[in-house]
Amino acid sequence: MNELFEIYKRIEYLRNNGVKMKEIADHTQMAASVLSSLYSSVLPTFIGEVKKGIAEEEALDYALSQVNNVSKKRLLGNLEDMKERLFELEPPQGGEKRKSPFWDMMARESQVSAQEAYNYSGIYISYSLSSAADALKVEPYLITASENNEYVRVVHMSAYNTTHSGVGLFNNHTSSYILFNERESPELALFTIYLQLPMYDFPKMLKGLYLCLDYNRNPIARRILFVKHSDSTDMDDFLALKGEIIPKEQIPDDLLPYYNYTCQPGDFIKTCTVPSPSLDTQDLEREKKMLEL
Repeated sequence: MNELFEIYKRIEYLRNNGVKMKEIADHTQMAASVLSSLYSSVLPTFIGEVKKGIAEEEALDYALSQVNNVSKKRLLGNLEDMKERLFELEPPQGGEKRKSPFWDMMARESQVSAQEAYNYSGIYISYSLSSAADALKVEPYLITASENNEYVRVVHMSAYNTTHSGVGLFNNHTSSYILFNERESPELALFTIYLQLPMYDFPKMLKGLYLCLDYNRNPIARRILFVKHSDSTDMDDFLALKGEIIPKEQIPDDLLPYYNYTCQPGDFIKTCTVPSPSLDTQDLEREKKMLEL
């Protein structure tokens, strides 16, 4: 049954190089639904079972039991012909390689989000726990549609008054994802924020979590609050604001609720690098103890 491995690899190669499933089905004289079941279910399951040490015959029977439109007799009887036809088919010359479906989805969601930006556009002040001390970190954000209205532009001003430009995705009153690169290209250090969106228009406050790297480049996750400052999307208005870190003892009364929500034990998850030649369960225990210090 070595042909099954070769057939799967060939279909994968053709798909990744721009050949559509219907074109492959037509060339191999198979129903598109049958070919789709083979590629997406039967063959991956068969290969996975064989890698576990299951006999090929038993692995194939199990894989076929997961679908109801592929005949074992017909499949095995047509293996040589299917393989020959697949290797006759070549990707279009000079054509672009098939993009990742995930990136295609992200591009679509980005454009859809731009149409929703009006509901969340404006200047916000964010509140979260500082990485450096038990203090409240205050940072402005600007959310607006891009000039060409193709994506949601988000600008972040750090507590040290450096700015980062990123993108936002807004999913129909459910959730929002904001992404930045905290470093200068070509270095990549993603700063990602997940915000819960309320079921009403023009919210004055958004809450969520964000993940970034601390000063030692260890991942850290924290609560974050976005409080609406103004409806302005003017960059000059945004740049007039400043970020800051407010020590606990200097936090004014009106900001204490934000500190109490974002800066308590359990409102963050930290990690650290354990000096060890190999990571094992004992090192995981050591890390937890180090973080308690």
